[in-house]
Amino acid sequence: MHVYLETERLVLRRFTPSDEDRLYTLHNDPEVMRYLNGGKPTPREVIVERTLPRFIGGGFFAAEEKTTGDFLGWFHLRPADGGPADEPELGYRLRKAAWGKGYATEGSRALIDQAFTELDARRVFAQTMMVNLGSRRVMEKCGLRLARTFRLDWPEPIPGSEHGEVEYEITRAAWEATS
Repeated sequence: MHVYLETERLVLRRFTPSDEDRLYTLHNDPEVMRYLNGGKPTPREVIVERTLPRFIGGGFFAAEEKTTGDFLGWFHLRPADGGPADEPELGYRLRKAAWGKGYATEGSRALIDQAFTELDARRVFAQTMMVNLGSRRVMEKCGLRLARTFRLDWPEPIPGSEHGEVEYEITRAAWEATS
């Protein structure tokens, strides 16, 4: 196992081919996927042929509970497609059983700290649907502030997409002021 980062309660490690079933289960929980695809099932072929190879390729980290080794979900910290390398995007997706326990905040804070201390980031950002209040609260707890609201052209709109999207950010200067 290649450990990328550890926090008080989490181990973030690189994905491997053996994570197929874990990802399949996570990405097929309608509540987990509610704000991503409206809760529609993700075919195993998509996980095997597209999702897992992308995750193994880098920037995505399997999150495990440190004492039990239980798979909790994943985080990512990587530049957006076509975006500048010094502006990584933060993301996370956790099993329902891990919600409300501070794992998303704990993992996100550790990755933000790493972005500024080791990856020479000038800004870290995260995006979600405006109506995804749980994710927005995590971003705010991590020191990110609302940067903009915008609309995406959803090929198949999902409930809440009519309200738009939000982008939160923290700059190096803002992070330094609070660290």
